[in-house]
Amino acid sequence: MNFLTDPNIAFVLLVSGFVLAVLALFAPGTGLVELGALFALALAAYSLASLPINVWALVILILGVIPFVLAMRKTRHWVFLLIGIAALVVGSIFVFRNPEGGLAVNPLLAGIVSLVAAAFLWLIGRKSLEAIGLKPVGNREAIIGKRGEARTDIYLEGTVYVGGEEWSARSRTRIPIGSLVRVVSRDGLILDVEPVSPEELAAG
Repeated sequence: MNFLTDPNIAFVLLVSGFVLAVLALFAPGTGLVELGALFALALAAYSLASLPINVWALVILILGVIPFVLAMRKTRHWVFLLIGIAALVVGSIFVFRNPEGGLAVNPLLAGIVSLVAAAFLWLIGRKSLEAIGLKPVGNREAIIGKRGEARTDIYLEGTVYVGGEEWSARSRTRIPIGSLVRVVSRDGLILDVEPVSPEELAAG
């Protein structure tokens, strides 16, 4: 695990973990993205515990998740997306320091990785916010009551196929993949669903 004490590798792992975590926020339900984020952040956490860090930069990095949540779940405004990206870039670049207190990450690497991460998050974030805006408000209730199929296991999050489209979904009870579901409410691009009971299936 000595390679994890290299601040350059730790920086890449940290940025990758946060990018994957934000991507999972924008497009939940696949499971693979969440797993990748957890793995990268776990390795980055080891590096954070082993290397000298600037606590203020770590705080900025952690708090930077909040604007992404606000952009996607609440305000749906691109300004919060920019704030989140800026917090990720600043926090990740300055979180690792050398023994003298200076920047430990190679400046060229920091610039390239930050630019790629910022561009990717901006593209995905903007597309997600635009997709929400394209859903007509007048049709908000049209999908409620419709039946569909669970494309993944669903509990706190998952994916369903309803009305000819795939949607992010959540449920208060665990729903196995392949089950028939009914839409009970909608929040933006996220559907709240419930399983269709065997009695209802038998009744048609």
